Amino acid sequence: MSSRLYFRQLLSGRDFARHDPVARQMVNFAYLIGDTETREAVIVDPAYGVAELVDAAEQDGMKVVGALATHYHPDHVGGSMMGHRIEGVHELLGQNAIPIHVQRHEASGVQKVTGCAETDLMIHDGGDTVMVGEIPITLLHTPGHTPGSQCFLVDGRLVSGDTLFLEGCGRVDLPGASPEAMYESLNNVLGKLPDSTIVFPGHLYSEDPSASLADIKAHNYVYRFQTLPQFMTMFGG
Repeated sequence: MSSRLYFRQLLSGRDFARHDPVARQMVNFAYLIGDTETREAVIVDPAYGVAELVDAAEQDGMKVVGALATHYHPDHVGGSMMGHRIEGVHELLGQNAIPIHVQRHEASGVQKVTGCAETDLMIHDGGDTVMVGEIPITLLHTPGHTPGSQCFLVDGRLVSGDTLFLEGCGRVDLPGASPEAMYESLNNVLGKLPDSTIVFPGHLYSEDPSASLADIKAHNYVYRFQTLPQFMTMFGG
């Protein structure tokens, strides 16, 4: 698969949306994943400079045929945040009527913050696969940061959204968040993946933009807690 996998990591405020102060502050990653033979690609977490993300794919000879959302927060799918309007799914659909792949528990949130219609969304459960050309992307339901947070596994790469960062994990003190669910997602979903898996997070909250799961387990403090009660001493509020 690797020979035909198209995979790009793009940092908001640097690689696109360079003049957007919110993008520079939030340092979100967006991703382009596709099939170099069929020339089809999807955008993971389209926000800030949507047209620039589409242009980046087109400059590589790729056509955007869909989008995947890790979760419904506006810095990942667009909407209003901190008094600012962030481009996202709404603007992407304005360019082309493509499917937006969301986790079942996240659908209503995506609709609410972006204004998109239910018919714009493709609803998924954990374990589903989205095909981009002949490239399979496995959807992993990883609640904790939000009820329907999901990560994307493709050819040994994990796009982890705001579930797992190279240093730390997503916040569990926001509406709909759950430290208990986060512990389960980190240890019994992501923690069960091969140590060779390369993790690509939703934000640049560390010096490096990606790292192996083995390295993260060795150095990320969230994996120092061996039991849920221990984890709750840090994250239980």
